[in-house]
Amino acid sequence: MATFLSCAFILFFHCLSVLSPAEAQTVGFSVELIHRDSPKSPFYNPNETPYQRLRNALNRSANRLSHFNKNSSVYSAKVSQADIIPNVGDYLIRISIGTPPVEILAVADTGSDLIWTQCQPCPPSQCYKQDNPLFDPQKSSTYKYLSCSSSQCAPPIKDSCSAEGNCKYSVSYGDDSFSNGDLATETVTVGSTSGQAVALPEIVFGCGTKNGGKFNSKTDGIVGLGGGDASLISQMKTTIAGKFSYCLVQQSSTKINFGTNGIVSGSGVVSTPLLAKNPKTFYYLTLDAISVGDQKLGFISGSTPGGDIVIDSGTTLTYLLPAYASKLLSVMSSMIAAQPVEGPHDLCYSISSRPQFPEVTIHFRDADVKLSPSNVFMNISEDLVCSVFNARDDIPLYGNIMQTNFLIGYDIEGRTVSFKPTDCSKQ
Repeated sequence: MATFLSCAFILFFHCLSVLSPAEAQTVGFSVELIHRDSPKSPFYNPNETPYQRLRNALNRSANRLSHFNKNSSVYSAKVSQADIIPNVGDYLIRISIGTPPVEILAVADTGSDLIWTQCQPCPPSQCYKQDNPLFDPQKSSTYKYLSCSSSQCAPPIKDSCSAEGNCKYSVSYGDDSFSNGDLATETVTVGSTSGQAVALPEIVFGCGTKNGGKFNSKTDGIVGLGGGDASLISQMKTTIAGKFSYCLVQQSSTKINFGTNGIVSGSGVVSTPLLAKNPKTFYYLTLDAISVGDQKLGFISGSTPGGDIVIDSGTTLTYLLPAYASKLLSVMSSMIAAQPVEGPHDLCYSISSRPQFPEVTIHFRDADVKLSPSNVFMNISEDLVCSVFNARDDIPLYGNIMQTNFLIGYDIEGRTVSFKPTDCSKQ
């Protein structure tokens, strides 16, 4: 039988029914996304206020921006390096690797592709300190080295070949952190929120035996959820029919839905084309305009109406080209009767002045997304709110505050991204 009972998940997957990929394709499944500031996260600090957590998220987001620069290595032909900053993502995910399964807690990142974790043998001089035990491939019956002749052993993952002809990988990050090791295939098991885990055989991942830099001991690696060939999303493509969705809540855990669970449909859904661009890691949409009240400001890239924008769950703010951001914030300010005040961002107001905010609509190609004030202004302190729109002289980014309380569905095969207004706290 394809379904069997596994009691090997000692910490978090107690005696779960495990689905095969074929069964998962039929019923769909959902996996918990743990917000790093939620009580379920090892990073949770009960003494921090929501304002302190937001400031920490803004700092992480600022550090992450270099990953999306057009001059970063992820855009170049030498894409063996990725310029993201490790452990700055807002969400964590638990998966298990191997047979029997060994659980890891990793950063869930829609801005990168490779899945990797630290592996034995890895002496302290070659690995960063990790609270959880390191994965030992010798104790797994399903671990297989990936041959240098395999199609998966190719840039941007491949670094070199061992004397035995096995594929070696190397990734480095914008803060000089790095992971090097063996590229291999292994059974990856994800725990579904329904109680039925899903076992995914022969998933390509990096078994890191030389890792260092500014990694945090509380996390065991990275799970790439980008659009590149090595990401978990792409490797599950057949199992999930290319479909996944999420519904974000600020500073709270949520779910990422796959397959039939990841379909976004019903009243209020709008869909926009998902563009095929390089690097394939990023999810590109077309931004045509933004409306503030009754004023619609067209977005022009060069001489062409509309322009690219990357939607990213790990970036907090929304970044637009400087001239456009300046015009947008000027129009917004003219429609708010209250007087702006000095603050850490371009447009801030004192809450005591009771500012009334105009309606803002994001006009993606073929999809108008109407935002609530909480998508556009964030509470920096007890008496200060600031706009989430910021200027950036590079590829625009659509951040996670603007995505909050929308069920957002990605259809990789149909090449669309869909938005549905939703109370995500009830999902």
